[in-house]
Amino acid sequence: MRILQIHNTYRQYGGEDSVVAMERAALTAAGHTVDTFGRTNEIDRLRSAARLVLAPWNPFSAKEAAEKIASFQPDVAHIHNTWFSVTPSVVGELHRRGIPTVMTTHNYRLVCANALLYRDHRTCTDCVGTGPWAGVRHRCYRDSVVTSAAAAATISWNRRRRTWADGVDRFLVSTEFARDVFIRGGIPADKIEIMPLFVVDPGPRLAPPSASRTVMFAGRIDRAKGLDTLLAAWEKASPDLELLILGDGPLRAELQSAAPRGVRFAGWKDRSKVGETMLAARTLVFPSDAYEMFALTMVEGMAAQMSIIAGDVGPRREVLGSDDGALPPAGDVDAWARALSMAQDDDWVDEVAAIARSRYEERYSPQIGVPRLIAQYQAAIAHTGRRVDGSQAV
Repeated sequence: MRILQIHNTYRQYGGEDSVVAMERAALTAAGHTVDTFGRTNEIDRLRSAARLVLAPWNPFSAKEAAEKIASFQPDVAHIHNTWFSVTPSVVGELHRRGIPTVMTTHNYRLVCANALLYRDHRTCTDCVGTGPWAGVRHRCYRDSVVTSAAAAATISWNRRRRTWADGVDRFLVSTEFARDVFIRGGIPADKIEIMPLFVVDPGPRLAPPSASRTVMFAGRIDRAKGLDTLLAAWEKASPDLELLILGDGPLRAELQSAAPRGVRFAGWKDRSKVGETMLAARTLVFPSDAYEMFALTMVEGMAAQMSIIAGDVGPRREVLGSDDGALPPAGDVDAWARALSMAQDDDWVDEVAAIARSRYEERYSPQIGVPRLIAQYQAAIAHTGRRVDGSQAV
């Protein structure tokens, strides 16, 4: 099968970029031919502003995509991200040419100006099922009326012209929670399929999780990630463990300067280093009080056979598949302190880690994920009546 990935890379490499790379490698290893069309958002402010003006529909991007489609002749296209340089114009080009198309929703950008369903330090669904313009009033994207208007216009204009509803054959969402959000946001329910992402198996641990004294956090250090709650709970619980924080962001200096005993900020690390740390750590903490879409880091922790403590918000319980006391309410310092105290129990840590690893093998491994993804491609091809060689079925 010839698969064309559509992906707009971000200025800073992140989870979505990692998923695209992992899927490309896994599909190629399975014998498929994969190519990628995409753009990278500009760093230069003037060029970035010019592209934002065209964010609802960029004809130049559509022309470039048409050239790629003509030369590669894909059997199916897989859209990951079009914001904000690729733009939905590429979806229109794929639809015009009759290319079967699936789309993985890595965030909530089809219904929310900032893609997070989060503002003013709380979850927010004000625009779901209504329209994105409240996001302009609240400056939801980059705290700017202008950039928020570009995001809202992209949502509104393409909703009216049915770019997504008509141009995508299968929307792939990772959880039932996300499916419900997009149905409320106007995406046709019969086109939405629940398909969790998969992550590469990091390999076996050299020692059980209880042999480590390290509790780790990995992610961007900003308000939505709940680190203020985590640090307050850590001070309250005073566990006989180390809290290692991997990542960087706008709140790092503030939180680091006031961090309690036993907390170490180690800065940003590439994904390979994060993976190595997971295989040698005891517990992963995921205190985010935003809905998130899938929490890829959490699934990577499951693959590394870690015990996991995560804020109970959005799809978190659905992804983990069990509670075992490891899902304190997001933002609840006392509940988080109790959960951190549980992380000192070696038996609990090893038992919960084993459950997490089993769930990874059952739901989130490439052995499960790749055939599931191919099945979605085949369903999209069948929906458009095309054969894998590109001819029309009769």
